[in-house]
Amino acid sequence: MRVGITGHRGLKANVERKVRGLLDDAVSELSGDLVGVSCIADGPDSWFAEAVLEHGGQLEIVIPAEQYRDSLPAEHYPMYDRLLRRASELHHTGMIESDSAAHMAGSEVLVGLVDELLAVWDGQPARGYGGTADVVAYAERCGVPVRILWPEGASR
Repeated sequence: MRVGITGHRGLKANVERKVRGLLDDAVSELSGDLVGVSCIADGPDSWFAEAVLEHGGQLEIVIPAEQYRDSLPAEHYPMYDRLLRRASELHHTGMIESDSAAHMAGSEVLVGLVDELLAVWDGQPARGYGGTADVVAYAERCGVPVRILWPEGASR
């Protein structure tokens, strides 16, 4: 089973704890040989990747742009680098600049690689092109099943 992730970054600590639990539960429910596919941004992307590895799955990483790592928060670099080293395969978009177009392109590559997409999504419209709502809509257009994971009563 190949499962991808998309989700909101910058969640509050109390929402993060709940989301991490939802992701761990979702990953533990998946049967067979799990391959998790993620862009490993800070937040749900990396939390999902950690859960996949903790449950014995393989991790494939999509790199949206060559300058992607530099666009992430510096405090995320150690986790990003650690997850990158554990990846069984890397997928590149071929883009250089880490902008919203590259992020959406990375998400499109990710959706094309998976059987199911987990979405840490509050159901609201994207705050910018390539946001979680855009990725969910793209997956649905492609016929990839989407499972929404959002804590009851939580807000961004």
